[in-house]
Amino acid sequence: MDISFHNRFSLWTSLGVFALLLGGTGVRAQSSGDRPLSVVVARVDVRTEFGERLEALGTSLARESVLLKSNVTEFAEEILFDDGDVVEEGQVLLRMRDDGLRGELKAAKATYDERKSAFERARELVERQAVSSATLQEREAALRQVEGQIEEIESRIRDRTLKAPFSGVLGIRRVSPGALISAGETLTTLDDLTSIRVEFDAPSLFLNALRPGMELEAESDAFRGETFTGTLSHIDTRIDPVTRTLRARANFPNEDGRLRPGLLMRVNLTKNQREARLIPEGAIIQRGRESFVFRVAENGDETTVEERKVTLGTRIPGWVEAASGLDAEDRVVVHGLMQVRDGVKVRILGEWTGDEPLASFLDRKNGNNGRN
Repeated sequence: MDISFHNRFSLWTSLGVFALLLGGTGVRAQSSGDRPLSVVVARVDVRTEFGERLEALGTSLARESVLLKSNVTEFAEEILFDDGDVVEEGQVLLRMRDDGLRGELKAAKATYDERKSAFERARELVERQAVSSATLQEREAALRQVEGQIEEIESRIRDRTLKAPFSGVLGIRRVSPGALISAGETLTTLDDLTSIRVEFDAPSLFLNALRPGMELEAESDAFRGETFTGTLSHIDTRIDPVTRTLRARANFPNEDGRLRPGLLMRVNLTKNQREARLIPEGAIIQRGRESFVFRVAENGDETTVEERKVTLGTRIPGWVEAASGLDAEDRVVVHGLMQVRDGVKVRILGEWTGDEPLASFLDRKNGNNGRN
């Protein structure tokens, strides 16, 4: 009696649970079929100039740069430049005291005139066979000796005059009139800032993409938000066997002189430039080694989604290239992926462009009442 009642009770309980499950399934299926699911979509972003990008760090250098130093130890007599002057090639910048040398030069030139006269007389006498040719050779050697002395003194005088070796901008003046200048002491700097050179190391994988004359861009924290365009001028002939990088040099126009030597520059290079179709990373569904997205399909007044297999390419922050599987005007689901299935109807809450975080976009669309 008790056993029979227990069996009947178990049977009723099982049938009730089964019926409840069937009823619940029927409610969910009907809900999914009648009410479209709310989703956020993003349009395929077509970029005409896209490729594998490299950001390399380099240091800016002047087109020409030199430290102007003294060759001798002497007192500064006349300083003809000031901080930041723009000078021309050959312009005299500084003169040091050379009174003693000019006295030596005057005496040497007098000796030269005397010995030259003696040489000319000896040559006339040789022609009349009044003196031997050995005497003429002695007079010529004495003349050449004093010529060498004059050249040596003139060279020492030139060492006491500082000239600009090329046109450019001077740095800070580090000497005052009357100061004793030591040999090798830096007096100022000279930089040609009409263009700026940036040297950087690039991975050897970019060797095939690098070629002199190609355009590239660079940025610096000193000019936030500003991009400078230059050209690649030289690629080193050797690759570092340890780092597998090669040194490259780029030139950037700098007529306004804004860029200065010593800046840290971020050089941007693009390899395999092409037209690409990008989609948000959040739209990708990964199954093993295969990737899928839900593409929006318009069928009259009805909007549905269909599952599409895509081949992924290069990735950039937040986006990935869809190498195949999507067209330029397609839209893909980026929010609501946990609910949608192939062929279900959807209601588009909005089209996300990536200009703001997706969470902020959803809050704005939902009036800050949460997400669908």
